[in-house]
Amino acid sequence: MQYDAVVLAGGRSRRMKVADKTRLRIGNASLLDRVLVAVSGAGRCIVVGEPREVVADVVWTREEPPGAGPAAAVLAALDHVAADVVVLVAGDMPLLEPADVERLVGGVAGDGAVYVDADGYEQWLCSAWRAEALRNAGLVGGGSMRSALAGLDATKIPAPASVLDCDTPDDLTQAEEMLP
Repeated sequence: MQYDAVVLAGGRSRRMKVADKTRLRIGNASLLDRVLVAVSGAGRCIVVGEPREVVADVVWTREEPPGAGPAAAVLAALDHVAADVVVLVAGDMPLLEPADVERLVGGVAGDGAVYVDADGYEQWLCSAWRAEALRNAGLVGGGSMRSALAGLDATKIPAPASVLDCDTPDDLTQAEEMLP
């Protein structure tokens, strides 16, 4: 199934205590570059964040106002989506693999598919959706992704260990230790 990818890379990185955690490196690449490799099967990749040099050909956009949160970021990106299916990924998931993304896309039934961690928590920023369902989900700037997406009909897929977002220095250390 053809899909476009939306990568969120414009957060404030407060817990990481840096201006932009997606620029941090593990192994030989930035967190953002690693995520872009994971979504390399996308027809189009839209990155919401400050433009910079990356390993892939991407469309850059920003939410208004910058820093308004993930829901606003997804709204801004949807203006650039052409495919019927959209993969949403946080730019701080450096262990994500193309096979993980393909599993999400293949799991789309009803409105979409979302990875769910061992505690039953939906990873809204590691999910795949029918573009029309996202456009009609009620996403609003400053609003909650959970509030907008929880009511959609999504296949819940157990998250592999590679669905690890790096929010803190300890998370980054854990990801480095998990690199092959």
